[in-house]
Amino acid sequence: MQWLLDFFNQGGPVLYGILAACLLLWSLILERLWFFYLDLPRSNRRLAEQWRQRSNFDSWTARKIRAAIISRQRQRSQTYLSAIATLIAICPLLGLLGTVTGMVSVFDVLAVTGTGNARAMASGISQATIPTMAGLVVALTGLYFRARFQRLSERGVQQLTDLLVTD
Repeated sequence: MQWLLDFFNQGGPVLYGILAACLLLWSLILERLWFFYLDLPRSNRRLAEQWRQRSNFDSWTARKIRAAIISRQRQRSQTYLSAIATLIAICPLLGLLGTVTGMVSVFDVLAVTGTGNARAMASGISQATIPTMAGLVVALTGLYFRARFQRLSERGVQQLTDLLVTD
């Protein structure tokens, strides 16, 4: 556990912001994984069963009900995807903020001690590079899941559309 505290001390306070964004991002990712692999198939089957119990599939009302069911399911499948995209965009920016604050630390050291204190400059350089790396790593992991969830959303809605036959 000490290595984690050392990592956060080297990276500076911006790393705590990246950690908070990372925890929120992964909470949303886990929720979406649960939804797409467990909840959505069950919901599609239940909606299809309710649809099959209808006596009329061709009327104007039936078509509107079918469109509403599909639209509602599309909304459910795209829940949190924009929040995930926003968090993916925020993480590299937080890393860039860490770079700027780390470079400010380096310049402060240079202004006070000159170029003679290499240890103090190295601390600032760590503060400049570690948040950038952390922000990029978090964003890259989120990018994969965002693309995956887009495909799963489209596939789930298409499966529901195929299950709600109109003839």
